[in-house]
Amino acid sequence: MSNHVHLVIRCGRGKLSDTIREIKSFTARKILDAIDTESESRREWMLNIFGFCAKQHKRNEQYQIWTHENHAQIIYSNGFMDQKIKYIHENPVRAGIVERVEDYLYSSARNYAGFEGLIEVEGIYSPIEKIPLMRSLR
Repeated sequence: MSNHVHLVIRCGRGKLSDTIREIKSFTARKILDAIDTESESRREWMLNIFGFCAKQHKRNEQYQIWTHENHAQIIYSNGFMDQKIKYIHENPVRAGIVERVEDYLYSSARNYAGFEGLIEVEGIYSPIEKIPLMRSLR
């Protein structure tokens, strides 16, 4: 999506909140580097927006890319995992960006449907049952 991201992640060590903070920090630096080094016609506009957002919070020095909140949920069953993955995959369809979930280039739905995706997707397995949770969309 152009204005938010959904992830299914597992934190191997430490707290999930620390992992989310590190993801936000890393990606914010990459986004700002890309704005600075790549040819981007909206450069000044984006930096102005990110700068304005930073002024709304004491924690930021210059720019704020991500909001400070997140909506983490513990995946407690295979059914809940399937529900969340389905929600994530259908997000671009609900937004009217694509007609079919596998048409959105920046989604793991392409991988689940058996197509090559732009992102690398690891198989998701139930930690208890050791069975694959990935379902084909076809």
